[in-house]
Amino acid sequence: MKFFCARALSCLVVLSLLPVLTWAAKKKKKEKEEITQTLEVLPDPPAAIKADTARLAFYVSPLTTKGLLSQQVRDSIKALWRAPNIGQIVKLRAFVAGTGDMRRVQAITAEMFSEKRQPLPVVSTIQVGGLPLEGAQVIIEATSLTRKPVNPHGLAFLSGRDVTAPLDASQSSMPVAPLTAKSLAQLRQVLEGIQLTPRDVLRVTCYTSSLDDYAQVRTMVAAEYPTAAHTIVQAQRAPGTAIVECEAVARLKAPPPAPVQLVNPPGLPSSPNYALAMLVNAPQVTLSGTQLAFRAQDADIRLAFERLKQSLAQTGTPIENTVMSSIYPLSNNIANRVRALRFEFYDKSRPPASTMLPFEGLPSLDASFAIDVVAVPK
Repeated sequence: MKFFCARALSCLVVLSLLPVLTWAAKKKKKEKEEITQTLEVLPDPPAAIKADTARLAFYVSPLTTKGLLSQQVRDSIKALWRAPNIGQIVKLRAFVAGTGDMRRVQAITAEMFSEKRQPLPVVSTIQVGGLPLEGAQVIIEATSLTRKPVNPHGLAFLSGRDVTAPLDASQSSMPVAPLTAKSLAQLRQVLEGIQLTPRDVLRVTCYTSSLDDYAQVRTMVAAEYPTAAHTIVQAQRAPGTAIVECEAVARLKAPPPAPVQLVNPPGLPSSPNYALAMLVNAPQVTLSGTQLAFRAQDADIRLAFERLKQSLAQTGTPIENTVMSSIYPLSNNIANRVRALRFEFYDKSRPPASTMLPFEGLPSLDASFAIDVVAVPK
């Protein structure tokens, strides 16, 4: 009898504790589930996006020295969101200086746009040798869509006009204002050849070998293009030659005779490998993010172009319809290899406008060059 009562008492205690034990187990499980939910993987930005040509607008983030790279990327994107009349951002091109992890640019972009429930833009990230403000680690160019058409006749994409000079080892500084003046003068000639003026330019980007006389260079660019968004960066920390290369995007005043027209105005040195200007009045263009190449053998270069080709094809855009090609090699040798192979993919009879010069680095240590393009869908 005593044995029976003891067993009954034990059972009674266990039964009385069951609700408590069940509640504790559910709470622990819930806490684990909540922790797992906070680690949700963010989507990657798209490889390519189609956008209305007539609605494209261009912006550049202000430089900031607050915090390190991650905070500066966040502050730059917030500043772009506050820009007057900015609409949906479809592309970001980030120029990063310093030693921060460049992969953070894409991750932060995905995080911030997802939090605001906005479509993710394509992203290009390139490491440069320097930015014009000490302590600044990033400057971001944004391409957005306006609510109403602002480019009714289309856009002109102008190749980078490079002007070089030998380095003077006897000098402690490397002034590049004289080279800038020549590059801007060549851009002006191209604009005149397509019946445009500097006030029609929407964005100008100048890559230089030095920022020693940045204040003078900036004054020159701002005076030449008073209504354009402009970016000035030093492409490499220790360049092999003095160089300035300025590229531009401009609004057309009248529709060209075809949806895409190659123009090489007379009086300027031209090349069969690129157009001085491509005039685009197609309803849409496709913007790509950077496609990285790993290592620099011919097969590696072809693979990068194949991947870009596949990304464009997913939007119904042939790679042969590229109208602006931006290539970011890490050395002149790699640039020469790319030059020798790119027309296995581009249309040799209608080469795109192009900018290609060596840069400091890319988001992967194994990368040899990156490429992004503007192309026209079928």
